Amino acid sequence: MEKPRISKVMLPAGEPGVELELVVARPSRPGPYPVMLFNHGSTGSGRSPAMFRRSVSPAVISNYFTARGWMVVFPQRRGRGKSGGGYGEGLAADGSGYSCEAEIALAGFERAVEDLDAVMRGLLLWPDVDQGRLVTGGVSRGGILAIAFAGMRPGLFRGAVSFNGGWLGRACPALDQVNPMLFARGAGGAHETLWLHGNQDQYYRITHCRSNFEVFRAAGGQGRFVALQAGHALMFRPALWQPHMDLYLEALVAE
Repeated sequence: MEKPRISKVMLPAGEPGVELELVVARPSRPGPYPVMLFNHGSTGSGRSPAMFRRSVSPAVISNYFTARGWMVVFPQRRGRGKSGGGYGEGLAADGSGYSCEAEIALAGFERAVEDLDAVMRGLLLWPDVDQGRLVTGGVSRGGILAIAFAGMRPGLFRGAVSFNGGWLGRACPALDQVNPMLFARGAGGAHETLWLHGNQDQYYRITHCRSNFEVFRAAGGQGRFVALQAGHALMFRPALWQPHMDLYLEALVAE
């Protein structure tokens, strides 16, 4: 299998004087390409600033999509990787890590949406982007962000994929308020979604995840929920999810 061509691009953020890092994986053939915009998750406890500065671009995702002729774009939101600004997606003011307070968590989500809006403003100007075949995806916080953002910007994406998506984990009582609320925001538009969940996830019980999906469906969302024998690291076990992703992409391309 040919290795993807990897490059890094800096784009202006919505915050003055701040730029966002994008790690980009392209196939060897020339474009234009369908694009997967893939969103990273959190940093575990949120108490390790060194982890904030790691650029996240999982090879398992770039290899899968570029082998099928897709470009993959991994945006690093503010304060993550080489992106400028401070990292502030729901961190408690006392430095104790991610806050369980719903108001703080939701403000962190809105900040992430601002960064994705900035990314899309730049990305849509690239000549090798097939604007009719844009899909967004992500893992953990990036997964719920992908589902919600696609619904909040109807007509922009043809689909959205979530690996073990959720904003607050099971240690936070507010997860039953925050997570379904955010997933319901993804129900706008007519795009199809794919929800890939590990039924042994240490952060999100599978019953909670199924409930989020039902809230999304009740709000008008379309999609398929798949529970697989894995934990929160499902993304790194492509043998489990690849058949489901293959069928999903085939259906999108055929539309």
